[in-house]
Amino acid sequence: MAPVLYMVVPSPAVRAVLITADALGLDLIQREVDLVAGEHLKPEFLKINPQHTVPTLVDDDGFSVWDSHAIITYLVSRYAHDDSLYPRDVKTRATIDQRLYFELGVVFPRLFRIADPIIRGNKTSISDEDKAGADEIYGFLEAFLDGNNWIGADSVSVADYSLVSSVSSLQVLVPIDAETYPKVAMWFRNCESLPEYGANKIGLEVFTDVIKNKLQ
Repeated sequence: MAPVLYMVVPSPAVRAVLITADALGLDLIQREVDLVAGEHLKPEFLKINPQHTVPTLVDDDGFSVWDSHAIITYLVSRYAHDDSLYPRDVKTRATIDQRLYFELGVVFPRLFRIADPIIRGNKTSISDEDKAGADEIYGFLEAFLDGNNWIGADSVSVADYSLVSSVSSLQVLVPIDAETYPKVAMWFRNCESLPEYGANKIGLEVFTDVIKNKLQ
């Protein structure tokens, strides 16, 4: 049986997993989790993931793993035909890991801070502080891309998949200024041209529609 992905469609973290699976040619059984109804708090889900978070992956042998960064590196390590998406070279892998931790510790929390009051609250505009926070992210990425077309390696890697899922959402809220951040703009276009980027589109469209319906 194919691996099962417990998910919610708009989630950037889920989309990172879907992009990676698509790049690997891996068909996942996708199971939508109704967070509003509390499906993630039911005993059967807590048995799989005591932290009750999505995405959560259950492989065909019953092994479960959660957190998108852990999932995508696991999928590549187990199912990829080579190591190009997550190179074994120690320094390259360390760089990719740093980019993954950057997405986890900096990009996603900032995206959440901007988007959550709009999605679940009554906020209808984006503050100058939030715009500055997004621009700081773009500035870091611009530096990461100095001399490189991709975020963590000479070719596309899981770092790009993880970051583009969040950055594609962040730019809905605060667009990338191509004049100020030309490398980021080019990187984003390069990601959009990847066949596997198609796996990001449905969830991103849902996210975009929610945001645009709330913003004035």
